[in-house]
Formats: sequence, C-alpha cells, structure tokens
Amino acid sequence: MNNADRMKWVDIAKGVSIILVVMMYAVYNVGRHTGSVGFLHYVIAFATPFRMPEFFLISGLFLSAGIERTWRRYVDRRFVHYMYFYVLWAFIMIALKVGIFARDPVAMAADLASAIVQPYGVLWFVYMLGVFAIAAKLLWQFRVPHWLVIAVATGLQIVPINVSSYIVTQFSAYFLFFYIGYAFAPQIFRMAGWVAENQKKAITALGIWFVVNGLLVFLPSFELLPAETRMGYAAFPPLHIMLGVAGAIALCAFSVVLMGRRYTGWLRWIGEHSLVIYLAFTIPMSIFREIMMSSGLIAQTGPLSLAVFLVALIAPIMLYLAINWTGYGRFLFVRPEWARIRPE
Repeated sequence: MNNADRMKWVDIAKGVSIILVVMMYAVYNVGRHTGSVGFLHYVIAFATPFRMPEFFLISGLFLSAGIERTWRRYVDRRFVHYMYFYVLWAFIMIALKVGIFARDPVAMAADLASAIVQPYGVLWFVYMLGVFAIAAKLLWQFRVPHWLVIAVATGLQIVPINVSSYIVTQFSAYFLFFYIGYAFAPQIFRMAGWVAENQKKAITALGIWFVVNGLLVFLPSFELLPAETRMGYAAFPPLHIMLGVAGAIALCAFSVVLMGRRYTGWLRWIGEHSLVIYLAFTIPMSIFREIMMSSGLIAQTGPLSLAVFLVALIAPIMLYLAINWTGYGRFLFVRPEWARIRPE
C-alpha cells in the first residue's frame, strides 16, 4: 500500500470518527433537553466502546514520523498547533455563551481562567491531543519501553480515577489508545494492506465484530438514557478496553474497504477537515436545537436529533468554505505565522 492510499483510508477513518462524535454530542444534547431517547441513541450506544478510542488511536498513527524531531519543532507541530485552536475557540465559546448570551462578564473571566487548567467543554479533545503528544515525547526521550507504558496506561484506564482534574481523568481514560496508535502503527498499516488485498475475508471479519460488539453492548443489562448509555457486558473494564481497541481496528479496516468504493470522496474530505468540524460544530448545534424546540417545528426526539446532527456537521463545513471563498477569518482554522515557533 503506497503512502497516498495510506492517507486515503486514514482520512476516511477520521471522517467516520468525527461523524460519530458529532452525532453523539447532538443526540445527547437533544436527549438532555427533551428527556427522552430517539433512534440515533441506539447508533451511539453501539459505538460507545470505540467512538473516542478510535479518534485517539488514529491521532497517534503518524506520531512516530515526527517524534525524533527537536523539541522546538515537535512542540510547534504537536503542542502549540492544538493549543492555538484550543485557546481561540475556548475564548469564542465562553465569550458567546457567558459573556454575550448570559451577560455575565465576571463569570466569563472566571471561565476563561479555569479553561487554562480545566479543558473547556467539547474542546477537551483538542487540549488532550497536545498533552498526549508531550507525554509521548517524554516517554520516548527517556527510552521507556512500549510494553511498560501500555501496561501502566491499561492500569490507569481500568482503575477508576476520581479526581477534580479533568486533565488527569481524560489522560487516564484515553492515553492508552493514543499510545497504541503510536506504538503499533507499523502493525496497523500492515493490517490495512492485508485488508486491501483480502476484502472478502475482511468483510466477513467485520461482520463478526459487528455482531459481537452489539451483543456485548446491549446484553444483558443495557440501559439507554437521554444523555447517557449504560452498557451491558461491554461496561466491564478489561472488556471495555478490548472492545475499544477492536472497534478502532475494525473502523480502520472498514475505512480501507470503503477506500476503493465510489462516492466516498466526501467522507475523505470530512476526515481531512475533521478538526474544522470539531472546533465549530457545537455553536450551530445548540442554536439550531434551541430554535427547533422553541418553535415546535420538530418535536420528536428522533427526528430532532437527526436534524440537529446534520446542522452541526454541515454548518462548520459551510463556514470553512465561506472563509476560503472570501479570504476573511482564515485564522479560525489556519494557524497564523505569529502562532508558530520558528525553527532554529
């Protein structure tokens, strides 16, 4: 598999991942306000074990390509890059929600200060990508073996971490998957090559995974709540980890299968611009949901969740295209030169 094909299936996998993430937030956002569940809740429930693990595993795949760079170059690409967008969009969201809509400048200042040490809202993912990158670089710098890192990270994932720091909580929950993507990137790319050459066998394996994942999520004591999924056997911590990794690998394989199909260019485009969507989807999501609920145009949770999800996914794309067309506002999605560390 050549480098171009590698990037194609990785972008498709990122596209599937961002769609699932946006769907989750849209569905739970609607469910929290309606107090009921809809048909998309079941899709989100099925994806619960692997939705965020896939996002982080994919993010770690190409880490080895730059981890040997000097600290200056590495920090610019892997830390400052994400922190620029985190700081910018945290300010935008807090200013809109608290400063303008709630008209509470004191609370806005407090939230801005808190956002430095407590990742704000959905932007926690962007914040943690920077943290994970620094942690991985330090572990590489001190030559800590992969097996030891994975063993400790597995322990952190299994043991409940009940602390006030959201950074510690999310690090414990997801660093394992990010590091697996980094440590096992060669094996994952070889798997992708095998899938590309053995698609019938791969599709059979994906079918088996689909059934097993579904059974373990929905049996025996599954409970679907408006803003939460309580899984069955899949909630057992060691099994939850295995399903997270298996689901992430399955989505990678599924993306390889899709790579050769027609009409998947849109999905690859979404994957290439997944950060754009992630940064900007919550604002139109909340505004549209509020308008629909206030007007009563869409009352049922299922159709409303679908409509909110589609708006949340499409609105950032339209904003991005409008910015590219007009040339104004590029700083929202493209890091300017002043926010870069110049190479020595």
